[in-house]
Amino acid sequence: MATGSTDDFSSELEKLRDDLPAAVDEAAIERMRVVAHALDEGVRVPGTDFKIGLDPIVGILPGAGDTAAAVVSLYLVAESARMGVSRSTLARMLANVGIDAVIGSVPLLGVIFDAFWKANKWNLKLALTDLAEASGDSTDEPESVLID
Repeated sequence: MATGSTDDFSSELEKLRDDLPAAVDEAAIERMRVVAHALDEGVRVPGTDFKIGLDPIVGILPGAGDTAAAVVSLYLVAESARMGVSRSTLARMLANVGIDAVIGSVPLLGVIFDAFWKANKWNLKLALTDLAEASGDSTDEPESVLID
């Protein structure tokens, strides 16, 4: 999930939210959305439509920045587990966080990678898709979450 319009992503999330079971904690989903947004696209690069988040910014600090970002990213995984997301989806989410942390820790290349690898947005979409599919209420065929 490298790039894409924030409006497109927001509309995708809203479609997924409509398919969620009523028992899903809406406040938790909103917290997850805020964390994903802050880490992946909280700041617009001046003069462009491209957005970066805190992840590549704190990633400038060798070791500590990427570790801190990974710990915050794990919040999305933990909240998803609490809401009942499947183990296979949780494993994919952990893999996304791991890739982000490992490649993000490479000097200079890691900061550039973090600016484009939107692991938290991807993980939020994975979690919501899993919850919507588990509800069985969705009549639409789920879109691929790996392609944006």
